[in-house]
Amino acid sequence: MNIRTIMMLIAILASTTYSFAQKTNPEKDSLYIQQVEEHKEPHKVLHAEPLYIDLIRDLGARKGEREWNVGLGLTDKLSFDTYEALVEYEWAPINRLGLEVELPFTFHSGMKGTPKDSIPSNKLNSLKLAAQWSFFVNEKSATSMALGYINEFELSDFRGFGNPLIKGNVYNPFFVVAKRWGNNFHSLIYTGPMIEQNFNTKKFHTTFDINTSFHYMISGTRNFIGTEFNKTVDDRRLDMTIRPQMRLGIADDLMIGIVAGIPVSRENERLSSFIRLIWEPKHKHK
Repeated sequence: MNIRTIMMLIAILASTTYSFAQKTNPEKDSLYIQQVEEHKEPHKVLHAEPLYIDLIRDLGARKGEREWNVGLGLTDKLSFDTYEALVEYEWAPINRLGLEVELPFTFHSGMKGTPKDSIPSNKLNSLKLAAQWSFFVNEKSATSMALGYINEFELSDFRGFGNPLIKGNVYNPFFVVAKRWGNNFHSLIYTGPMIEQNFNTKKFHTTFDINTSFHYMISGTRNFIGTEFNKTVDDRRLDMTIRPQMRLGIADDLMIGIVAGIPVSRENERLSSFIRLIWEPKHKHK
């Protein structure tokens, strides 16, 4: 799916959102908010979760919740294209705690005239294990906060796979705070350092991520439109990619997220696209 198609879909959803909002009683709570928050323990606040930098289960996760994600992306890296794919499973073994296992892949395709030795090797990037604990959930202020940690065991590429098998580790603690403004508007901040350790050189490299997102969710649905601002500080240099996006519910337990990526600086890459398929198997509430 190219960038033009993605932007057209986002524009269509935006116009639909406006028309729907005009017909909705502003004092009436979203049906979906009621479904998520009312008559269940423990308390939980509905937040719009960003689609590119997603969370480890919902904020305020309830025991038994689970979700499968499959993601596919394409990035123009000037002299070659990068295709990303991921499979992840997330679940809540107890209230407020989310766990996740993810396998992210990267594949590369050179453009005409690009030497093969200048194209990176395909690889299974890492084995990612993550946990997220929602320590603050307040329905009155529609605010949630969480602390989390992601550990990535970095693997060697397919050309030298197994030599060594694990070439490094990434330590990524993070903090999340989200707030819903009224029934439809959502904001979220996701931030933390990424500390990469290379086992061969025994060196560490640290970057700092500051990801902010803003969404409008259509009342009575799980559909939303919004934007992520993914910012990385590396050696006092700030890089940012703007990611307009939308999420559509295509069944009771199935959603699709569509994301476009627009880098502010185009020194290393041009536009990108990403699609996330989200399946939430049914679970029983006690």
